[in-house]
Amino acid sequence: MRLDLTLYLVTDPRLCARHGLVETVVAAVRGGVTLVQLRDKQASDDELIDQARRLKAALAGSGVPLIINDRLNVALASQADGLHLGQDDGDVAAARLALGERAILGLSVQNLEQMARLDPGPLDYLGLGPVFATATKQNHARPLGFDGLATLVAASPLPAVAIGGLQAEHAARVRAAGARGSAVISAICDTPDPQAAAEAFFTR
Repeated sequence: MRLDLTLYLVTDPRLCARHGLVETVVAAVRGGVTLVQLRDKQASDDELIDQARRLKAALAGSGVPLIINDRLNVALASQADGLHLGQDDGDVAAARLALGERAILGLSVQNLEQMARLDPGPLDYLGLGPVFATATKQNHARPLGFDGLATLVAASPLPAVAIGGLQAEHAARVRAAGARGSAVISAICDTPDPQAAAEAFFTR
């Protein structure tokens, strides 16, 4: 499945509750979201597998891939399109072996030291951030700002998406820093109209 990082939606169970998980994602995809990551740190594996299967069904025919955050077993059981790992969430090479070559595999990178250590071979993209402080992730790394983002993008051997506190008004600066797109949570999930919120990223 084609990887397009232009507008990458990461779900949040609390923020998606206003409209419902599936409804929020479907509306956001109508608005232009190009990639969806299912993220729920509190859900059990069985609950997350059920959510992933429902999202896969809802996304069928849209061309938008579904990525699972962190949990390789959930990605495999739900037949998701890929997996996104944090720095401490598992072995990248082992994940690629389990997922196969066609799956999408991404990794979070927060600084140049992590960038220098990574093996890009098994990976398809990097998530760089946080650009700004964000309430949707506790104990996150020091915010990069746009200058720090540009430095990391320049050092990246792979396509990169920016994440962390981004809003539609930041989209042009994200692109100017060299990132392929913006990964967002509250900018879409925590809004009255997820479709309109997604559309706003393409008009700034």
